[in-house]
Amino acid sequence: MKQTIIPLGPYHPLLEEPEHFKLYVEGERVVELDVEIGYNHRGIEKLSEGKTWDQVPYLVERICGICSTSHPMAYCLAVEDLVGCDIPKRAQLIRVVVCELERIHSHLLWVGLAGHFIGYNTVWMWAWKYRETILEICEKLTGNRNHYAMFKPGGVRRDFNKEQIDYGLERIVEMEKPIRLLTDAILDDPVIHKRLKGIGVLTKKEAVDYSALGPTSRGSGVPWDVRYDEPLDGFKDLKWKVIVQKDGDVFSKGVVRLLECFESISLIKQALVSLPEGGAIDADIREVPPGEGCGRYEAPRGEVFHYVRSDGSNMPYRHKVRAPTFNNLPTFKASCKGETIADVALITASIDPCYCCTERVAVVDKNNNEKILREKDLLKLSVDKTKSIMKKLGKTPPLYNMEI
Repeated sequence: MKQTIIPLGPYHPLLEEPEHFKLYVEGERVVELDVEIGYNHRGIEKLSEGKTWDQVPYLVERICGICSTSHPMAYCLAVEDLVGCDIPKRAQLIRVVVCELERIHSHLLWVGLAGHFIGYNTVWMWAWKYRETILEICEKLTGNRNHYAMFKPGGVRRDFNKEQIDYGLERIVEMEKPIRLLTDAILDDPVIHKRLKGIGVLTKKEAVDYSALGPTSRGSGVPWDVRYDEPLDGFKDLKWKVIVQKDGDVFSKGVVRLLECFESISLIKQALVSLPEGGAIDADIREVPPGEGCGRYEAPRGEVFHYVRSDGSNMPYRHKVRAPTFNNLPTFKASCKGETIADVALITASIDPCYCCTERVAVVDKNNNEKILREKDLLKLSVDKTKSIMKKLGKTPPLYNMEI
């Protein structure tokens, strides 16, 4: 049968951000697919090198709106690893609360969008209604619904007072019943079972081979979770369990996210109750010595990794970020082949992709793996292209210097 190439993206209702997939199909069946990246690269790592150590958390919060505290968490852990300091107990537990609130609102956002994608707008409305309460708790405790600006190397920027703690406990306990109602309604629905079960299966072996992360791997029976495998100080004394499903299909990934919400609620309650009276919330890091450090944290989508290197100055010499979508995206090579065109968009969305987290730019010779264009070359191409466009439009070049 003749193969046809069908584009999926860069703009498509099931793609939260622009990315371009090429589907090689025979009839309705997908036999191969590739991805073209480069639509979202923002140079966050390079920008970080021009910020002070204390400014970088505000920058990395903007890597992803849904993981807007997971990236600062991993970054702060990397700096603390470099410095070799421990943070106060109260700060540890405040971090747990903020991170787990983010996990719930991220999972409810995905569940709502998943319902919308398959035509179940009632699921969308319910999930986002309950997510709104979580965002209200975030706003009460941190001052912000997103981009909380709570974390800093050495601890947290703001404390919780008694009113905030009582409010957080009351509202998070209230959320157990409605989220349980939503979960039961979804997991008992025969139409959702028919639509999602057996679709986009990623086997346990394939999940390991591709180094899949987060709900993508746990939905395939791989119990990897940084919070459990290498627990941070804030998590060590709290009781919870890793949610794992074995079937590896789109339905299993949804089950993992729904059930993880209850584990997060439990962690939040334990952390708020366990907050020690008074005490410091900041280790007060004054200087960052030369060296390097690594930070890992379990973001809602999976493990996020930050590497920092210091030359002893007041800003990073090098900052490297690896988001979970970087690992999860290639799994489509295993999960999408043999599926129908209609299912592939749903399967790619099931990893909860964040393409702007993942983007990298490198122009290399594929024969010898050597870089063809370096930073100055790419910058010159950009400047020349801008000048060419302005000339065609009959516009005067800007006053600032565009020369390299």
